[in-house]
Amino acid sequence: MELPAEYNRISGAIVDSALMVHRTLGPGLLESVYEECLAYELRERGFAISRQVGLPVLYREARIDLGYRLDLIVEDLIVIEIKAAERLLPSTKLSCSLI
Repeated sequence: MELPAEYNRISGAIVDSALMVHRTLGPGLLESVYEECLAYELRERGFAISRQVGLPVLYREARIDLGYRLDLIVEDLIVIEIKAAERLLPSTKLSCSLI
């Protein structure tokens, strides 16, 4: 499935912004610091950002509002989950979620 050019443009800017944050701050900080800086970087590039958005879980007929928190949503299209780790394990894979 080929994605629209807009997705590629936004995702490219996200990767570039994430690399800028990492190069500037380096490793070893809390996820919240990287999240704040990445949100800042993306806003500076003109993107609409939502932070810590609740995502409910539907369980049978119940809606559980405290299901998940999404770190960042860019342009109401792309979800970013920030992870800070001392090292990556061989089974760790990069994933991308589209809304």
